[in-house]
Amino acid sequence: MRICDRHGCNEPGECPAPKSPNSPDRWYFCEKHAAEYNKGWDYFQGLDKEEAAARASAEQAESAGYAEAQHYGWSGSGDGSRSADEMRALGVLELEADADFQSIKREWRARAKKVHPDVKPGDAEAAEEFQKLRLAYEVLKAAEERREWKG
Repeated sequence: MRICDRHGCNEPGECPAPKSPNSPDRWYFCEKHAAEYNKGWDYFQGLDKEEAAARASAEQAESAGYAEAQHYGWSGSGDGSRSADEMRALGVLELEADADFQSIKREWRARAKKVHPDVKPGDAEAAEEFQKLRLAYEVLKAAEERREWKG
């Protein structure tokens, strides 16, 4: 049985973790120390900007099929089926991940009324905030329409 590679730990080291990106060398940690190690793990550490961008685009290209097929999902909103774009849009509206579309619509209207260009003419910050809210709402509305279409 292998012991955890963390200094001073005598628990079994059953969780392999890479010592550095693109290296076959591994640390072997107990579950507690593996979680601690992975918490700060940066997949792109040690790569220059161009290499990191190339690796990120390659991985995105490999997983693009999943994004293209997202409309074939079996579930509805609020159950982990929201895309990253939807989650960011919900963040702009300061809503939880399980918010239904009526709540989204209500929150969007309330926030948009406060920063609408007709309410605050000439206010550049309010106009920018209104654009963010509008884009967030459009993303969420399109996602809701996709869910209704398939369902």
